[in-house]
Amino acid sequence: MIKILELFGGIGAARKALINLGINHKAIDYVEIKESAVRAYNALFDNRYKPQTVIGWNLKPDILIHGSPCQDFSRAGKRLGGKDEDKTRSSLMWETLRIIENMGEWKPKVVVWENVKGVLDRDMIHSFNKYLDYMSDLGYTNSFEVLNAADFGIPQRRERVFTISILGDAAFDFTKLKRKPMKHIDLFLDLDVKSEQYLINIPSMLRKIPEFNPEPEGTYKRMLDVIEDSCWTITERQDRCPNAGIIRHKDKPLYRYLTEREVWKLMGFDDVDFDEMLKQFPSKPGKRNATLYALAGNSIVVDVLEAIFEVILNEDYATKFITDNTGQLQLIC
Repeated sequence: MIKILELFGGIGAARKALINLGINHKAIDYVEIKESAVRAYNALFDNRYKPQTVIGWNLKPDILIHGSPCQDFSRAGKRLGGKDEDKTRSSLMWETLRIIENMGEWKPKVVVWENVKGVLDRDMIHSFNKYLDYMSDLGYTNSFEVLNAADFGIPQRRERVFTISILGDAAFDFTKLKRKPMKHIDLFLDLDVKSEQYLINIPSMLRKIPEFNPEPEGTYKRMLDVIEDSCWTITERQDRCPNAGIIRHKDKPLYRYLTEREVWKLMGFDDVDFDEMLKQFPSKPGKRNATLYALAGNSIVVDVLEAIFEVILNEDYATKFITDNTGQLQLIC
């Protein structure tokens, strides 16, 4: 049994990936401060966790996954950065490293960190390099790559930096990831959405649709993309520009936003998962559900994590996971 720890765990994409792979695992703890995400996680995986912060936290997993807050690294944000002294949301990444450091001689065998591509930008990369140096000092070998969800079957052009740190001298080999042909987005869409709340009717948004404003100027130069075979990155909100893209009505010159169910499926969750979410966070009649959009947009694409876990568990990297007489997995170099 593989023991995992999810820091900044969101709605549990890592658990979903391991379940899909049929991997026997135990989540020894889950750390997430956002109440709605904790409620979602508990409903999906039948747990009873409460919101908690990573600060001062301590436990011993085999694989540690942390998708620390990305807003202050994001190109769409205010670029506040993630310096330890800044105390921004993104600076919480350092709490993960302090947790590992405080474990002493016993450390997780693998640490997976996911974040936005903006962390590699010239004004942000100092934080990224500091993270790599810190992990190296703790005894890890780091590998990182920008992965696009579209290369793993999901029709979402979502690029994220995945850093895989292996305890010891072996490096994670990204070339061994199993890429998949991208599925057409029609497989993820409800092609007969009629609810009025999804139609785009706000003048400021209509002016950002190329069909209605073919020669934009000034404020409206940044336009909305009409989805054909795939969408752009799903974020917390769809009712802004830019967004993941919009859908053209099949019979009328009308456009709509992606629905909540659609964005969940485009993050790798299924209809059963989403139906459970609707029980936890019911939508108000005639209104879009901001909570369900935000929970999906802040998650990690399940299919990408599946590919990563398959390599971690199938390749030994000159190390082996074995179980001692207490049931604890140990790393043998």
